[in-house]
Amino acid sequence: MENSISNTVEMPSNKGFINRTALKYIVIVTMVLDHVAWGFDDRLAPIVCQLFHFVGRLTGPTMAFFLAEGYRYTHDVVKYQKRLGIFALLSWLPFVFFEKGIDGVIKNPAVLVSQGVLYTLFLGITALRVWDSKNIPEDRKRLFIALLCVASIIGDWPIMDVLGPLFLHIYRDNKKKEYILVTLVYSLNLLLVFVAGWYNLGVLLVPLIIIFCYNGKGGKKSAFNKWFFYVFYPLHLVILGILRWYVF
Repeated sequence: MENSISNTVEMPSNKGFINRTALKYIVIVTMVLDHVAWGFDDRLAPIVCQLFHFVGRLTGPTMAFFLAEGYRYTHDVVKYQKRLGIFALLSWLPFVFFEKGIDGVIKNPAVLVSQGVLYTLFLGITALRVWDSKNIPEDRKRLFIALLCVASIIGDWPIMDVLGPLFLHIYRDNKKKEYILVTLVYSLNLLLVFVAGWYNLGVLLVPLIIIFCYNGKGGKKSAFNKWFFYVFYPLHLVILGILRWYVF
């Protein structure tokens, strides 16, 4: 995900060796490998697909972590949310194109409801703002967040990338509860081990990397690092879609 806190307050340094910028690009690579495995599973060896999916499980939870961190430290949460919303919209058709192709859309226009991970993250930051809002009665906040979870069903990493950032934010000062609740949220993905395959165990890589490898530092600050993921996400879907449906 975009280096959402690259221009914000630096977090205390941990003992890890990976900063946010480096971790962001690692996640981008694993995301691409995951999408390659989805798009070209009939052309790749099964074990290769499984391995690509395994490392690809880093993507959703790590993006949720960045979202919670960005929300906490950004100077302008409204601009941050608008940015996510705009690029979620720009990524909508590229995501559908990669998933179903033009012929697939023509045959079944209902697939146009499908949304990528930026859509789910947009709902995630909306949930964060709802939770912290002083204008929404406490008894309605949980209802609104539940509705956001329902709306996320059409997106990538549904429910998980809504509740994951929320729990990371709410329990940031209580690490025990934070780890337990976030683990429970992403255990939804672990349940798929029994349905889709062992590669879903890849979500277990996330806490290992965050706790032992991530050092809490932002890395190099630049406009390129800030905007790269936003532009790259829809662009790589279009490129992979062209390769999937018209080249290979």
